[in-house]
Parts: sequence; structure tokens; C-alpha cells
Amino acid sequence: MAASMVSDELWQLIHPLLPPEPPKPKGGRPRVPDRAALEGILYVLKAGIGWEHLPHQLGYGSGMTCWRRLRDWHAAGVFTRLHHVRLDRMAQAHQLDWTRACVDSTSVPAARGAQTGPNPTDRGRPGSKRHVIVDGRGTPLAVCISPANRHDSMLFEPLLDAVPPIQNGRRGRPRRRPERLHADKAYDIPLCQRACHHRGIKVRIARRRRYSSERLGRYRWVVERT
Repeated sequence: MAASMVSDELWQLIHPLLPPEPPKPKGGRPRVPDRAALEGILYVLKAGIGWEHLPHQLGYGSGMTCWRRLRDWHAAGVFTRLHHVRLDRMAQAHQLDWTRACVDSTSVPAARGAQTGPNPTDRGRPGSKRHVIVDGRGTPLAVCISPANRHDSMLFEPLLDAVPPIQNGRRGRPRRRPERLHADKAYDIPLCQRACHHRGIKVRIARRRRYSSERLGRYRWVVERT
């Protein structure tokens, strides 16, 4: 088996979130252990290979087994809950920077699916767009998906509201809002300004034909890196 990509600490976080093994009243072959399947999932995603090309000798089970496990875990909300648990732990360790946040999006090819549309930056080929908001250090707080032809500003409010309540371990309500938000010129419309003011967030959105990208990139580089 290849070197493990799932540490014991990470597995202790993930294991309680996984759905129980479905019963097999008629028996059948032994089920591939969840940890091995997770290792296979991470191997495929990191190597960028097709599921059918996952080597059997690694001990992760077949590629289709790993794909089905990933599908089932996603449907059960495992990775969303894991993200929330990690954010809570980072907040309790004072590793989240709430003084500022940044938003941005990027388009990726996508052959099919509900969140797919013609990409205007890729000759109209089908694609999706990932919208992300990060804290001041570049940690993803929330991600939304849209068709590639959807304007960034249309996902601005849903992205702000997608940030989960994050508990820092102290008394008081969980936190969901940064003090200040930075965004590029794609968000320079009154709708985005009002969305921030309504939520009590100070806003710093690049203005068209007014500011240079060099000046405005001082804080936004963290989301570009993410």
C-alpha cells in the first residue's frame, strides 16, 4: 500500500461523520474499509487520474468502489460537516482572520450537470464556475457553484450567507461575518455594496476605471492563491 494520506488525527475527525455500513442480509463480498476507500479517493484526486485507472495493488479497492463511496458520502453531507468541524477547530485555535475576507470565482470545464452553462471565456464550451469566500489568511469559509455564464455578482449574496456559524469556543453567538470584505471589479455594482451594508460588513470593492490592480491586490492575493 502507498504511503497514507489520511493521518490518524484526520481519521478521528472524519470517522464519526460517516454513515453506517448498509446491512447485507444476503451476505456478499467483504466491504472495502472506509479508511481505505478514503485513501483511494484522495489518491485519484491528487494524481488526477480516472477512477478506472486506480491501481488495485495499492489496496484501496477498485476505482468504482471509491467513486461510489465518494458519491454516497457527498449525498450524506459528510464533507460539508467536516469543513464545519475544521473551521470550528481553527477558530478555537485562533487561526481564522476575521478582520477581512475576500471573494472571487474561477471557471472550470464541466461536461454536464445542473450547474453547467456556456463559458464566455472559453469559446462557449460548457463549464461551471466556483465562487469562494476566504478569510484574511486564505482559508475557504464557503464555496458555491454556478453555471459558467452566471455573472459573479449573482452569487455574491448566496456566498456571504453560505458561511456557516463558526464557534470559537468562547461565550456568545457563533460568528459568520468578517469585519471587512474585499472584491474585484466584477462586483462593482450597487447590489453587492448593499448586501455588505445590510450585513454590517465594511466593503472594499475595486471601482471600474478608478483603481489600479496593483493597489487593489494588496489584500486580495490570498483568494487568488486559494
